[in-house]
Amino acid sequence: MSFPKNFLWGGAVAANQCEGAYQEDGKGLSIQDVMPHGITGSVSDKPVAENLKLIGIDFYHRYQEDIRLMAEMGFKVFRMSIAWSRIFPLGDEETPNEAGLEFYDRVFDECKKYQIEPLVTLSHYETPLHLAKTYDGWRDRRMVTFFERYCRTVFTRYRDKVKYWIAFNEINALWNFPLMGAGIWTPKEQLSLQDKYQAAHHEFVASAIAAKLLHELIPNAKMGCMVLGALNYPMTPNPSDLIAMMEADRNVTFFCDVMARGYYPSYTKKTWEKEGIQINMEPEDQELLFHNTVDFISFSYYMSKCIASDPSKYQKTGGNLSLGVKNPYLPESQWGWQIDPQGLRYTLNYFYDRYQKPLFIAENGLGAIDELETDTNGKKIIQDDYRIQYLNDHLKEVKKAIEEGVEIMGYTAWGCIDLVSASTAQMKKRYGFIYVDRNDDGSGSFERYKKNSFYWYQNVIATNGENLL
Repeated sequence: MSFPKNFLWGGAVAANQCEGAYQEDGKGLSIQDVMPHGITGSVSDKPVAENLKLIGIDFYHRYQEDIRLMAEMGFKVFRMSIAWSRIFPLGDEETPNEAGLEFYDRVFDECKKYQIEPLVTLSHYETPLHLAKTYDGWRDRRMVTFFERYCRTVFTRYRDKVKYWIAFNEINALWNFPLMGAGIWTPKEQLSLQDKYQAAHHEFVASAIAAKLLHELIPNAKMGCMVLGALNYPMTPNPSDLIAMMEADRNVTFFCDVMARGYYPSYTKKTWEKEGIQINMEPEDQELLFHNTVDFISFSYYMSKCIASDPSKYQKTGGNLSLGVKNPYLPESQWGWQIDPQGLRYTLNYFYDRYQKPLFIAENGLGAIDELETDTNGKKIIQDDYRIQYLNDHLKEVKKAIEEGVEIMGYTAWGCIDLVSASTAQMKKRYGFIYVDRNDDGSGSFERYKKNSFYWYQNVIATNGENLL
């Protein structure tokens, strides 16, 4: 067996990491505009010049060039996000910003010109700042109403242009990073477990409403959920490590269980009972969740990690939104992320066995320091064979999962064009097939250059994965 003929090959970006133009054409501020140092850095009172995301890679003005380059690679799908604060600058208005809607009209039209299907994330770590400060983000039930209005607006506007949608990016991020994951302005150390579960419930209800609306307004469209898909291994065969791994995995599966199955799992209800948690629900919430599950499950996969019942005995490993202990059998990236292609195959099988719904690999890639060089003919080149190796090895495991019966819709490599890193807010941590000449100090021409991986991925798509080594 091989990749399906209709397999959706492509790449992924997020508006807050690439668009720039943070206050152009009526756009309001988002939480990312006051997070100049990434997910673990301090939050500023207002946008500051050192925040590279304010300009990003200027996709807002260069989207035509960038989509043309994606088309040259042969993209079938382009995963992107809509900046909520471009459509509703504050987030709680009743009337949308027409200039923002027109921008995405142009982007989707450009995709259509090259027969590229947009896969659109509605909320990708860019909650409007006003909603975070005024309502404390998804802790407040009123966010459901604001999100429903936003969804109705974009579904109606783009009903003939977009058929693949995701409600929330890496929704389980709210567990460790509630500001980025759920727009919660209250410092995370002040939040209780009750607060986090309540915010999650509001997002689940919003996801169900979005799915219901989408199926009503665009009957042939598909709604997906999206989680950070880092499942775990037990550090040793010690049964205590296995139980610790099971509990850690539930930080991922809890979210999929609700959105894909339509009800809260028994282990969550037992946690509520044990911790004295009372989730405020409207009478219709549980029925809404049950009857409006997602059509597919998407996830990001960069690394795996080990879990131990006593992690203090072991060396920690690097990671973006979740940390574990180091697996001695795996190499690491320059940022200490453990490289585990077989873990992707395991994750695909695990999700499909559990949910029996189509899967979409929404993010996978290698962040690395790339060198822009000049060859003997004066041409700019980037020799990123390490990235080719990483992606090749992961895609081989995807193919094996398909051979094992897993239904996979598509694959979008993360950061298909260099952008500002979410975790570190740097440019030097690059993922793309396309090099963008911008540096951490803000300098650079913004010119685009094709890396070696550009031509490799072009060939992967042209052969539908048959050329994988």
